[in-house]
Amino acid sequence: MNEFEGEGVAIALLIGADDGNRVGWVYRWPEGPLTVLWDIEGPKAVSRTEPELGVEDLQEIGFDHLQRITREKKK
Repeated sequence: MNEFEGEGVAIALLIGADDGNRVGWVYRWPEGPLTVLWDIEGPKAVSRTEPELGVEDLQEIGFDHLQRITREKKK
């Protein structure tokens, strides 16, 4: 069996709405849905993907929801 079989591939960066920096990645898997992997700081509002994903891919990752993520302020 190929040792790389079943591994996901990053297909796009998630770019943050606040500062324009990378906040996560979108992964495509050989079988199954696209998934989002956040960087170490956790979920943040997203403004866009690089490269730009198609409408079906954006729907699959729930892009509308990703644009509305809010963070609780730390006390």
